[in-house]
Amino acid sequence: METLHSDRHRRLAELLTEKRKLAGLTQAAVAKALDRHQPFIANIENADRRVDLIEFLDLAKVVGFDPYEVLHQIEAVDPRTD
Repeated sequence: METLHSDRHRRLAELLTEKRKLAGLTQAAVAKALDRHQPFIANIENADRRVDLIEFLDLAKVVGFDPYEVLHQIEAVDPRTD
């Protein structure tokens, strides 16, 4: 199953973008905190790049969101609609 362009993956990208904006952070600020370049965050938020578990947890810590809440929201997306 292709997950990169799935509804769940797109929803993850949307939620990560939303959480970052709610925290008042720029892509550049998040990237700097993760010792990455801004395009790294842009690719995640544009759903052009997968996020592994460790990156996800690092993003949660830097941005300040509950990773479990985001996972529950992604889990709620019906995978059969992908």
